[in-house]
Amino acid sequence: MKQVQEVSKKIIKNVEQVIVGKRQSIVFSLVSWFSQGHFLLEDVPGVAKTILARALAASVGCEFKRIQCTPDLLPSDVTGASIFNQKTAEFEFRPGPLFSNIALADEINRTTPRTQAALLEAMAESRITVDGTTHVLDSPFLVIATQNPVDHEGTFPLPEAQLDRFLMKFSLGYPTMEEELKILQRLQMQHPIDSLQAVITKKQIVECQNAVRSVRVDPKVQRYILQIVHLTRHHKHLQLGGSPRASIALFRTGQSMAAIRGRDFVTPDDVKMVAAPVLNHRMILKPESRLRKVSAEQVVAQVVAEIPVPVID
Repeated sequence: MKQVQEVSKKIIKNVEQVIVGKRQSIVFSLVSWFSQGHFLLEDVPGVAKTILARALAASVGCEFKRIQCTPDLLPSDVTGASIFNQKTAEFEFRPGPLFSNIALADEINRTTPRTQAALLEAMAESRITVDGTTHVLDSPFLVIATQNPVDHEGTFPLPEAQLDRFLMKFSLGYPTMEEELKILQRLQMQHPIDSLQAVITKKQIVECQNAVRSVRVDPKVQRYILQIVHLTRHHKHLQLGGSPRASIALFRTGQSMAAIRGRDFVTPDDVKMVAAPVLNHRMILKPESRLRKVSAEQVVAQVVAEIPVPVID
Protein backbone atom coordinates (compact mmCIF):
# COMPACT_ATOMS: atom_id res chain seq x y z
CA MET A 1 0.00 0.00 0.00
CA LYS A 2 3.04 2.25 0.27
CA GLN A 3 3.10 2.63 -3.51
CA VAL A 4 -0.59 3.63 -3.59
CA GLN A 5 0.01 6.22 -0.88
CA GLU A 6 3.05 7.66 -2.67
CA VAL A 7 1.19 7.88 -5.99
CA SER A 8 -1.73 9.58 -4.23
CA LYS A 9 0.53 12.14 -2.57
CA LYS A 10 2.15 13.03 -5.91
CA ILE A 11 -1.18 13.51 -7.66
CA ILE A 12 -2.70 15.49 -4.78
CA LYS A 13 0.32 17.78 -4.56
CA ASN A 14 0.28 18.35 -8.30
CA VAL A 15 -3.47 18.99 -8.56
CA GLU A 16 -3.33 21.40 -5.62
CA GLN A 17 -1.16 23.68 -7.75
CA VAL A 18 -4.40 24.37 -9.62
CA ILE A 19 -7.24 23.51 -7.21
CA VAL A 20 -7.02 25.46 -3.94
CA GLY A 21 -8.44 24.18 -0.64
CA LYS A 22 -10.32 21.14 -1.98
CA ARG A 23 -8.19 18.29 -0.62
CA GLN A 24 -11.19 16.11 0.25
CA SER A 25 -12.68 16.36 -3.24
CA ILE A 26 -9.32 15.43 -4.81
CA VAL A 27 -9.07 12.42 -2.47
CA PHE A 28 -12.61 11.34 -3.42
CA SER A 29 -11.60 11.58 -7.09
CA LEU A 30 -8.65 9.26 -6.48
CA VAL A 31 -10.78 6.88 -4.41
CA SER A 32 -13.19 6.56 -7.32
CA TRP A 33 -10.40 6.13 -9.88
CA PHE A 34 -8.51 3.54 -7.83
CA SER A 35 -11.80 1.66 -7.33
CA GLN A 36 -12.27 1.58 -11.14
CA GLY A 37 -15.43 3.61 -10.80
CA HIS A 38 -16.68 6.91 -12.19
CA PHE A 39 -17.86 10.02 -10.38
CA LEU A 40 -20.35 12.84 -10.80
CA LEU A 41 -19.58 16.42 -9.80
CA GLU A 42 -22.72 18.40 -9.03
CA ASP A 43 -22.13 22.03 -8.23
CA VAL A 44 -22.81 25.59 -9.33
CA PRO A 45 -20.90 27.02 -12.33
CA GLY A 46 -17.42 28.40 -11.82
CA VAL A 47 -16.12 26.28 -8.93
CA ALA A 48 -13.50 24.41 -11.05
CA LYS A 49 -15.30 21.15 -11.83
CA THR A 50 -13.83 21.00 -15.34
CA ILE A 51 -10.43 22.19 -14.11
CA LEU A 52 -10.32 19.32 -11.60
CA ALA A 53 -10.86 16.80 -14.41
CA ARG A 54 -8.17 18.44 -16.57
CA ALA A 55 -5.73 18.59 -13.66
CA LEU A 56 -6.18 14.87 -12.92
CA ALA A 57 -5.54 13.99 -16.57
CA ALA A 58 -2.51 16.27 -16.78
CA SER A 59 -1.03 14.82 -13.57
CA VAL A 60 -1.16 11.29 -14.95
CA GLY A 61 -0.15 12.12 -18.49
CA CYS A 62 -3.08 10.22 -20.00
CA GLU A 63 -5.39 11.00 -22.87
CA PHE A 64 -8.16 13.42 -21.93
CA LYS A 65 -11.21 14.30 -24.02
CA ARG A 66 -14.09 16.59 -23.24
CA ILE A 67 -17.70 16.06 -24.32
CA GLN A 68 -19.70 19.28 -24.17
CA CYS A 69 -23.23 17.95 -23.69
CA THR A 70 -25.97 19.77 -25.59
CA PRO A 71 -29.55 18.79 -26.57
CA ASP A 72 -28.50 18.08 -30.19
CA LEU A 73 -25.62 15.76 -29.23
CA LEU A 74 -26.06 12.29 -30.78
CA PRO A 75 -24.89 8.93 -29.37
CA SER A 76 -22.55 8.55 -32.35
CA ASP A 77 -20.92 11.88 -31.43
CA VAL A 78 -19.87 10.22 -28.17
CA THR A 79 -19.09 6.63 -29.15
CA GLY A 80 -17.90 7.13 -32.71
CA ALA A 81 -19.33 6.05 -36.06
CA SER A 82 -18.50 4.16 -39.24
CA ILE A 83 -17.78 6.52 -42.13
CA PHE A 84 -17.58 5.50 -45.79
CA ASN A 85 -14.14 5.97 -47.31
CA GLN A 86 -14.48 6.68 -51.04
CA LYS A 87 -10.86 5.78 -51.75
CA THR A 88 -11.08 2.26 -50.32
CA ALA A 89 -14.84 1.87 -50.92
CA GLU A 90 -15.15 0.57 -47.36
CA PHE A 91 -16.58 1.80 -44.08
CA GLU A 92 -13.99 2.94 -41.51
CA PHE A 93 -14.67 3.34 -37.81
CA ARG A 94 -13.87 6.78 -36.42
CA PRO A 95 -13.67 6.57 -32.60
CA GLY A 96 -15.48 9.16 -30.53
CA PRO A 97 -14.27 11.03 -27.42
CA LEU A 98 -15.12 8.07 -25.16
CA PHE A 99 -12.03 6.38 -26.58
CA SER A 100 -9.73 8.04 -24.06
CA ASN A 101 -8.40 7.47 -20.54
CA ILE A 102 -10.41 10.29 -18.96
CA ALA A 103 -13.66 11.40 -20.61
CA LEU A 104 -15.35 14.50 -19.22
CA ALA A 105 -19.10 14.67 -19.86
CA ASP A 106 -19.59 18.35 -19.13
CA GLU A 107 -23.14 19.31 -18.09
CA ILE A 108 -24.39 15.77 -18.70
CA ASN A 109 -27.97 16.68 -17.83
CA ARG A 110 -28.18 19.01 -20.85
CA THR A 111 -28.07 16.18 -23.37
CA THR A 112 -30.91 13.80 -24.20
CA PRO A 113 -31.52 10.46 -22.40
CA ARG A 114 -30.58 8.64 -25.61
CA THR A 115 -27.11 10.16 -25.57
CA GLN A 116 -26.79 9.79 -21.79
CA ALA A 117 -27.47 6.07 -22.22
CA ALA A 118 -24.61 5.83 -24.74
CA LEU A 119 -22.23 6.16 -21.78
CA LEU A 120 -23.64 3.18 -19.87
CA GLU A 121 -21.80 0.32 -21.58
CA ALA A 122 -18.49 2.15 -21.41
CA MET A 123 -18.99 2.95 -17.71
CA ALA A 124 -20.13 -0.54 -16.71
CA GLU A 125 -17.92 -2.74 -18.88
CA SER A 126 -15.14 -0.48 -20.29
CA ARG A 127 -16.16 -1.30 -23.83
CA ILE A 128 -18.25 0.20 -26.63
CA THR A 129 -20.38 -1.59 -29.23
CA VAL A 130 -20.89 0.21 -32.54
CA ASP A 131 -22.48 -1.41 -35.62
CA GLY A 132 -22.31 -4.82 -33.98
CA THR A 133 -18.58 -4.58 -33.27
CA THR A 134 -17.34 -4.36 -29.67
CA HIS A 135 -14.30 -2.21 -28.94
CA VAL A 136 -12.46 -2.63 -25.63
CA LEU A 137 -11.33 0.64 -24.03
CA ASP A 138 -7.77 1.12 -22.82
CA SER A 139 -7.00 1.10 -19.10
CA PRO A 140 -7.23 3.17 -17.03
CA PHE A 141 -10.65 4.47 -18.05
CA LEU A 142 -12.55 7.10 -16.09
CA VAL A 143 -15.73 9.03 -16.81
CA ILE A 144 -16.16 12.33 -14.97
CA ALA A 145 -19.57 13.94 -15.38
CA THR A 146 -20.62 17.40 -14.21
CA GLN A 147 -24.02 19.00 -13.79
CA ASN A 148 -25.47 22.25 -12.51
CA PRO A 149 -28.07 21.74 -9.73
CA VAL A 150 -29.47 25.27 -10.00
CA ASP A 151 -30.55 25.87 -13.61
CA HIS A 152 -33.02 23.17 -14.73
CA GLU A 153 -34.35 24.88 -17.87
CA GLY A 154 -33.78 22.73 -20.92
CA THR A 155 -32.22 19.86 -18.97
CA PHE A 156 -32.83 16.11 -18.84
CA PRO A 157 -32.32 14.87 -15.26
CA LEU A 158 -30.43 11.60 -14.98
CA PRO A 159 -32.74 8.71 -14.01
CA GLU A 160 -32.01 6.89 -10.76
CA ALA A 161 -30.78 3.79 -12.61
CA GLN A 162 -28.13 5.84 -14.40
CA LEU A 163 -27.16 7.81 -11.28
CA ASP A 164 -26.52 4.45 -9.64
CA ARG A 165 -23.84 3.75 -12.28
CA PHE A 166 -21.67 6.50 -10.80
CA LEU A 167 -19.56 5.16 -7.98
CA MET A 168 -19.48 8.53 -6.17
CA LYS A 169 -21.19 11.89 -6.35
CA PHE A 170 -19.86 14.95 -4.56
CA SER A 171 -19.47 18.72 -4.78
CA LEU A 172 -16.52 21.09 -4.63
CA GLY A 173 -18.27 24.02 -2.95
CA TYR A 174 -17.25 27.65 -2.74
CA PRO A 175 -13.72 28.50 -1.55
CA THR A 176 -13.11 30.60 1.54
CA MET A 177 -12.05 34.23 1.11
CA GLU A 178 -8.40 33.33 1.82
CA GLU A 179 -8.50 30.48 -0.71
CA GLU A 180 -10.13 32.70 -3.31
CA LEU A 181 -7.41 35.30 -2.76
CA LYS A 182 -4.79 32.63 -3.56
CA ILE A 183 -6.72 31.78 -6.72
CA LEU A 184 -6.64 35.41 -7.88
CA GLN A 185 -2.90 35.65 -7.24
CA ARG A 186 -2.16 32.43 -9.14
CA LEU A 187 -4.23 33.53 -12.14
CA GLN A 188 -2.59 36.93 -12.48
CA MET A 189 -0.19 35.98 -15.28
CA GLN A 190 -1.52 32.70 -16.65
CA HIS A 191 -3.66 29.74 -15.62
CA PRO A 192 -1.57 27.24 -13.62
CA ILE A 193 -3.15 24.31 -15.49
CA ASP A 194 -1.26 25.36 -18.62
CA SER A 195 2.07 24.53 -16.97
CA LEU A 196 0.98 21.40 -15.10
CA GLN A 197 3.24 18.41 -15.79
CA ALA A 198 2.63 14.67 -15.44
CA VAL A 199 4.01 13.20 -12.20
CA ILE A 200 3.06 9.53 -12.72
CA THR A 201 2.26 7.18 -15.60
CA LYS A 202 -0.87 5.35 -16.69
CA LYS A 203 0.81 2.09 -15.74
CA GLN A 204 1.15 3.24 -12.13
CA ILE A 205 -2.60 4.00 -11.97
CA VAL A 206 -3.40 0.49 -13.19
CA GLU A 207 -0.98 -0.95 -10.62
CA CYS A 208 -2.75 1.03 -7.88
CA GLN A 209 -6.14 -0.24 -9.08
CA ASN A 210 -4.86 -3.80 -8.83
CA ALA A 211 -3.20 -3.20 -5.45
CA VAL A 212 -6.28 -1.84 -3.66
CA ARG A 213 -8.17 -5.08 -4.38
CA SER A 214 -5.87 -6.87 -1.93
CA VAL A 215 -6.74 -4.54 0.97
CA ARG A 216 -8.24 -6.69 3.73
CA VAL A 217 -11.80 -6.03 4.86
CA ASP A 218 -12.52 -7.65 8.22
CA PRO A 219 -15.83 -9.60 8.46
CA LYS A 220 -16.95 -7.13 11.16
CA VAL A 221 -16.36 -4.22 8.77
CA GLN A 222 -18.20 -6.08 6.00
CA ARG A 223 -21.18 -6.51 8.32
CA TYR A 224 -20.92 -2.80 9.26
CA ILE A 225 -21.16 -1.90 5.56
CA LEU A 226 -24.22 -4.10 5.11
CA GLN A 227 -25.88 -2.69 8.22
CA ILE A 228 -25.55 0.84 6.81
CA VAL A 229 -27.02 -0.12 3.43
CA HIS A 230 -29.82 -2.27 4.89
CA LEU A 231 -30.89 0.49 7.28
CA THR A 232 -31.37 2.85 4.31
CA ARG A 233 -33.87 0.36 2.84
CA HIS A 234 -36.15 0.70 5.87
CA HIS A 235 -35.57 4.34 6.82
CA LYS A 236 -38.67 6.42 7.51
CA HIS A 237 -37.56 9.24 5.19
CA LEU A 238 -36.60 7.05 2.23
CA GLN A 239 -38.75 5.68 -0.55
CA LEU A 240 -35.79 3.76 -1.99
CA GLY A 241 -32.60 2.78 -0.18
CA GLY A 242 -29.24 1.45 -1.30
CA SER A 243 -29.05 -1.59 -3.59
CA PRO A 244 -26.44 -4.39 -3.45
CA ARG A 245 -24.43 -2.22 -5.85
CA ALA A 246 -24.26 0.35 -3.04
CA SER A 247 -22.81 -2.31 -0.69
CA ILE A 248 -20.18 -3.23 -3.28
CA ALA A 249 -19.40 0.46 -3.82
CA LEU A 250 -18.86 1.01 -0.07
CA PHE A 251 -16.66 -2.09 0.02
CA ARG A 252 -14.48 -0.97 -2.93
CA THR A 253 -14.20 2.68 -1.92
CA GLY A 254 -13.35 1.65 1.65
CA GLN A 255 -10.45 -0.39 0.28
CA SER A 256 -9.20 2.55 -1.80
CA MET A 257 -9.52 5.01 1.09
CA ALA A 258 -7.50 2.70 3.34
CA ALA A 259 -4.81 2.27 0.67
CA ILE A 260 -4.54 6.04 0.10
CA ARG A 261 -4.02 6.38 3.86
CA GLY A 262 -1.22 3.78 3.65
CA ARG A 263 -2.99 0.82 5.27
CA ASP A 264 -3.63 -2.69 4.00
CA PHE A 265 -6.84 -3.07 6.02
CA VAL A 266 -10.13 -1.16 6.14
CA THR A 267 -11.37 0.50 9.33
CA PRO A 268 -14.92 1.73 10.08
CA ASP A 269 -13.59 5.30 9.75
CA ASP A 270 -12.71 4.60 6.10
CA VAL A 271 -16.30 3.49 5.49
CA LYS A 272 -17.68 6.57 7.30
CA MET A 273 -15.51 8.84 5.16
CA VAL A 274 -16.94 7.56 1.86
CA ALA A 275 -20.50 6.80 3.00
CA ALA A 276 -22.02 10.14 1.96
CA PRO A 277 -20.59 10.43 -1.59
CA VAL A 278 -21.34 6.76 -2.24
CA LEU A 279 -24.92 6.69 -0.91
CA ASN A 280 -26.38 10.19 -1.40
CA HIS A 281 -27.32 9.76 -5.07
CA ARG A 282 -28.54 6.16 -4.67
CA MET A 283 -31.46 7.00 -2.39
CA ILE A 284 -34.89 8.48 -3.15
CA LEU A 285 -36.54 10.58 -0.49
CA LYS A 286 -40.25 10.32 0.22
CA PRO A 287 -42.27 13.32 -1.08
CA GLU A 288 -43.28 14.34 2.44
CA SER A 289 -39.63 14.25 3.55
CA ARG A 290 -38.63 16.53 0.68
CA LEU A 291 -41.36 18.95 1.73
CA ARG A 292 -39.85 18.99 5.22
CA LYS A 293 -36.48 19.93 3.66
CA VAL A 294 -34.87 16.62 4.65
CA SER A 295 -31.75 15.95 2.54
CA ALA A 296 -30.04 12.70 1.57
CA GLU A 297 -26.89 13.93 3.37
CA GLN A 298 -28.83 14.25 6.62
CA VAL A 299 -30.27 10.73 6.22
CA VAL A 300 -26.82 9.19 5.63
CA ALA A 301 -25.40 11.02 8.65
CA GLN A 302 -28.30 9.77 10.78
CA VAL A 303 -27.90 6.19 9.55
CA VAL A 304 -24.16 6.15 10.25
CA ALA A 305 -24.73 7.64 13.70
CA GLU A 306 -27.32 4.98 14.62
CA ILE A 307 -25.17 1.93 13.86
CA PRO A 308 -22.64 0.87 16.53
CA VAL A 309 -19.07 1.02 15.27
CA PRO A 310 -17.47 -2.46 15.38
CA VAL A 311 -14.27 -3.05 17.32
CA ILE A 312 -11.64 -4.79 15.22
CA ASP A 313 -9.07 -7.05 16.87
